[in-house]
Amino acid sequence: MFSVVHAEYELAWHNLAFDEALLRAGPDAPVLWLWRNPSCVVLGRGQVAEREVDFAACSSDGVPVLRRGSGGGTVYHDRGNLNITLVQPGAVEPLALLGSALSTVLGELGLAGRLTKRGLFVGERKISGFAALRTKLGVLAHATLLVSTPLEIVTRYLTPAPDEPHPLDSQRSPVTSLAAHGFSGYPDQLVVDAVAGRLGAARHRGPSESEVEQQRRLVESRYGYSPWHLAGRQRKEVPWTATSASSSIE
Repeated sequence: MFSVVHAEYELAWHNLAFDEALLRAGPDAPVLWLWRNPSCVVLGRGQVAEREVDFAACSSDGVPVLRRGSGGGTVYHDRGNLNITLVQPGAVEPLALLGSALSTVLGELGLAGRLTKRGLFVGERKISGFAALRTKLGVLAHATLLVSTPLEIVTRYLTPAPDEPHPLDSQRSPVTSLAAHGFSGYPDQLVVDAVAGRLGAARHRGPSESEVEQQRRLVESRYGYSPWHLAGRQRKEVPWTATSASSSIE
């Protein structure tokens, strides 16, 4: 059995904090969370913002630049992107179950998915990327599934691939979406069913007290402060606000 948590927050960094909180709360059984963010750019935990983000474009459009707790590459989030978080206790392979489940989802939609270490592809185009975070409490596996985001927007706020790549740089790939293959709506239930086929029955619930408390602590210590989002530094003297990206880097 596993839990499906129903929660979504208005502020993107509160969603990102809750994502990590699901692992920090130390669940004793797997937890699945499906969620969507407003428009933002999200860096992997160890990435250098200046190598990944076109700050001029973000500033022009008022798109915040944020950071998540897991690794992986920089991605663009909006309401047309389905985020999928799977937390499992213990020392498990972080991406095996999630990648397999999303491959099943594509198959249910009549698409042939190709699962690699870099993500899930349809032909030569990526439709889903993965990231992970491991602690002594367990493993968080995170996926983004492009549903209806216009494909030209996905890279609008990112820099071109650097001439001299670093190990933590994003690995750029052409992308596709479910909408580009004629599908409308969100495949939430297909995702839940695919995970249930591997973990058993799903129990639906709201956030636990422990998860909400961990989210609060993470917002106070990291996610609520722009220095951590932009440079990975924890400084409490600069609270994060809902202002445009330009003000967050001054």
